[in-house]
Amino acid sequence: MSIKTIKRLVLVLLTVVAIAQVGLSLVESWGQPQIQSRLQLYQTNLILHAAELQDDKPPNGSGADIANARTALLGQNPFETAQKQYQDAREEAQTNLKTIQAKLAPSVAPASTDTSDSQSQYPPVSEASAQQPQRQQSASQVGKLLAELDVRIGILQAQQGKTTEAINTWTQFIEQAETQESETALTKTAAVLIGLWSEPSRLLPDAESQIQQNLDSWFRYRALTKLYKLQQRQEALSALQAQEQEVAEKAAVKLAIVGGIPAIGGVLGVGTLVFLAAQLLLQGKQSLLSNNSELTWTTPWDWETIWQVLIFGFFFIGQILLPLIFGLVFNSLGSNPATFGVRMKAIYVMLSYLLLAGGGLLVLYISVKPYFPLPEGWFRFQWRGGWILWGVGGYFAALPLVVLVSLINQQIWKGQGGSNPILPLALEGRDSVALSIFFLTASVAAPAFEEIIFRGFLLPSLTRYMPIWGAIVASSFLFAIAHLSLSEVLPLATLGMILAVVYTRSRNLFAPMLLHSLWNAGTLLSLYALGSGVN
Repeated sequence: MSIKTIKRLVLVLLTVVAIAQVGLSLVESWGQPQIQSRLQLYQTNLILHAAELQDDKPPNGSGADIANARTALLGQNPFETAQKQYQDAREEAQTNLKTIQAKLAPSVAPASTDTSDSQSQYPPVSEASAQQPQRQQSASQVGKLLAELDVRIGILQAQQGKTTEAINTWTQFIEQAETQESETALTKTAAVLIGLWSEPSRLLPDAESQIQQNLDSWFRYRALTKLYKLQQRQEALSALQAQEQEVAEKAAVKLAIVGGIPAIGGVLGVGTLVFLAAQLLLQGKQSLLSNNSELTWTTPWDWETIWQVLIFGFFFIGQILLPLIFGLVFNSLGSNPATFGVRMKAIYVMLSYLLLAGGGLLVLYISVKPYFPLPEGWFRFQWRGGWILWGVGGYFAALPLVVLVSLINQQIWKGQGGSNPILPLALEGRDSVALSIFFLTASVAAPAFEEIIFRGFLLPSLTRYMPIWGAIVASSFLFAIAHLSLSEVLPLATLGMILAVVYTRSRNLFAPMLLHSLWNAGTLLSLYALGSGVN
């Protein structure tokens, strides 16, 4: 048997293993929540804070303008809107819990199918199968989330004067927890809230400490305000209100950043798309979109080299080899990355990605080295030229297109389908060092490596077997699938196509790298603005 035949057999085996691993990861992401749902709640909390902002007496004639701006920023009824969003999040969480419980069955008793009761099942951790610790942990986390949502929904109801509904929400939550013997600190907090809003009120001795420890954000301020008023602690109430005004001002600024910058970018993006479309219609082959659109690459290697780089250099190293190595190392050290703090997790993510990039680029180099010197046009990096305009213009064009696809995608997945695991870490991180590491990983390392592999190598290689538009579509979907989240396939494929168009027209890898970096940096900045929050 020849060496070439042995190599092909190894590639076939690795292909089967890699496809199986990727397939399992995609299936596993099916029942995982998207980060988008959490982002909406973070933004909702900012809106609730900003709604408490008290305007100073406006200059003559400007009162109506301020009111209009406030409505545009917060909506007509921010509390009613917030309650609906929290209830929608609760329904999604309940659906996610049932999915997890179904996977745990028969180790976990099935959730109640009676949908007439809006209260959730909060599964005791002891019911979960010991053979499925990750799903057990997920079920426990979703149960805690549902408890938090119930407590917060009650406060939103109380804020709108729906006191009876609020007390019923908290009471049913407590009864459910007692029935399943899963009482937590939140059940005690719910009892405190019932006492505050009852007629007559009942003040529990540890009311303030329960609120301080178990509530945060706008919800903590509302409960403390109610408590201080009932206790007639005017000095504490005045200090709390002054602090809340500072928080409200910061929230309004964050809302302007989170909502305003993307809105401006979206408008510029629509303008960019209209300009490009009009130029294409008026100038035809002289337009920017027609530039290099039919110019293919001379590809000296065949499908086997493409196969080798993709399977061995990307999927096998990233999905099989590195996890195996890290597993052996951490097992020998008796540690688990899941227990790391956010800074160590950031370092772990960066190290993992750098090893993946180094291994992938090494495989790419070894695979194409026999064909040196490469034909003209391959892996072009040119500092001169219009690559900055292509990168920035592509970023603006991508904003409205990806947002539109994401909105459609949300309707398909209903909050399920998973997300990039880096995003929740960046959202919840408060460590500046960790955020800097995440930024370097997502905005420098990832754009450099992924653009070299998917746009620099895969896209041109595919033009040997299909037209450029076909290579753009195929390479973009492979780029999206490589991120291993079903809910992100369509948005990332759309982004990949824009990256591919930018590269095929500019013929300079700096252009898609810049676009990719801007996209990831914008995402991280939005996450930081939301996650840094205000308490």
